[in-house]
Amino acid sequence: MAAVEITKSDVIVIGAGLAGLQTAVKLHEAGLSVTVLEAQDRVGGKTLSVQASALGGTVDLGAAWINDTNQSEMYKLAQEFGFDLIEQRTTGEDVIQMADGTIVCRPYGQQQLPDTTPENNAIAQEFFAHLHGFVERAHTENPADGPDAAMLDSMTFREFADKKFPGGFAASIADGLARGLLGVEANEISTLYIVDYLQSGTGMANMGSDRKDGGQYLRNRQGNQTFSVRLAGKLPQEVIHLSTPVSKVSQTETGECVVETKNPLRPRHMAKRVVVSIPTTLYPSITFEPPLPPAKRELSECTALGYYAKTIFVFNSAWWREAGLSGVMSSSQGPISFSRDSCSELDGQYSITCFIVGDSGRSWSKWSAAQRRKLVAEQFDNVFGRAARDKGVAVPAPVNVIEQEWIKEQWCRGAPSPVAMPGMLTSDSGKAMRTPYGSIHFVGTETATVWKGYMEGAVRSGSRGAQEVIDALE
Repeated sequence: MAAVEITKSDVIVIGAGLAGLQTAVKLHEAGLSVTVLEAQDRVGGKTLSVQASALGGTVDLGAAWINDTNQSEMYKLAQEFGFDLIEQRTTGEDVIQMADGTIVCRPYGQQQLPDTTPENNAIAQEFFAHLHGFVERAHTENPADGPDAAMLDSMTFREFADKKFPGGFAASIADGLARGLLGVEANEISTLYIVDYLQSGTGMANMGSDRKDGGQYLRNRQGNQTFSVRLAGKLPQEVIHLSTPVSKVSQTETGECVVETKNPLRPRHMAKRVVVSIPTTLYPSITFEPPLPPAKRELSECTALGYYAKTIFVFNSAWWREAGLSGVMSSSQGPISFSRDSCSELDGQYSITCFIVGDSGRSWSKWSAAQRRKLVAEQFDNVFGRAARDKGVAVPAPVNVIEQEWIKEQWCRGAPSPVAMPGMLTSDSGKAMRTPYGSIHFVGTETATVWKGYMEGAVRSGSRGAQEVIDALE
């Protein structure tokens, strides 16, 4: 039997999401030979775009938005690729399912808390102002260097809320923020982590906004997975190997790396440098020889991925718009926590995307597929359907319902980005997040300093990792 040939290149990139592909493209453009190894049978990582229904149009089951100002790298790619960008709908009334189950409609963007007593409104305003002060003082490059770092990293986000505003209402606000942004409860993350995350997204106002400069301003008519498809198209076709999970990375005495995979057709690869572009939580899926230093290994133990799922209801018309509704809902009753209008009118694609996050999502996830669909359909109709019918608009049955649970994806295991537990960011592990180990470099949206957790952060981290390799090989 003939020996299997070892593929040789200057650099091996592990992972073909946005971070890995941006790394590979930048290295290729610098004249270096690249091999990209991807465990899944597609490129795109946590971007996944599918046809909405037989009627046409595309919806995003993963990362959904960019903007054209402070997310400059993604916007440049959108322009380069000629994508059609759709402004997020911000008109009409939002529908809020209150803590007692009642349904209230308010003009878009007004208070969406489940309890809107004057006392609790005052607490909410004070809480956000208090948190904003820490975000303003946070250190951009290294959160451990901020003036409040040690104190903030010593407690969970829920403890932070309770300490300043005892009584539980501020903690419920913290839970809502942690779920919406990261798919976790406030007692699962370090306060320093949430402060750093907000700071990296240019502050709370922008990160939570669906308008100009905001994190949810623009959608891509072509679907955001197409960013990865087009980036992959910049590389020679033969360098990207799908369905090729990496099992081992060995550094030789000469500094070269040997990468072994679980694909029998492409079992061994060799390169001068390796770039790892998988979430920190998945580092244990690869054996490193010699082993990663303790600070790097502990990243996988001190970070976790949240529960983030989507159920998308697709219709043959935007009936909620006829009812004067924005497509936004907010609820603490679950399983749906919030939603957005995700239509593409040019394609005749009319949909509302519902987000199922945190503990309520984990509980929902345990049901059968049929029961999960029944639960979300009932809540959707009880909230949106009731609001529309109260305004005299009939609610049709959906033409399609699409579900995506990221926790059940073998090579993702959650979304959107690994979060840090108390004590991690100020430890050696936190400080080693972006540090290379010998000939191995590390990228990924969680390693970014701007818009971490977002596509923008992923692309920026890829550019940073590529430059590290280019500098090392000069």
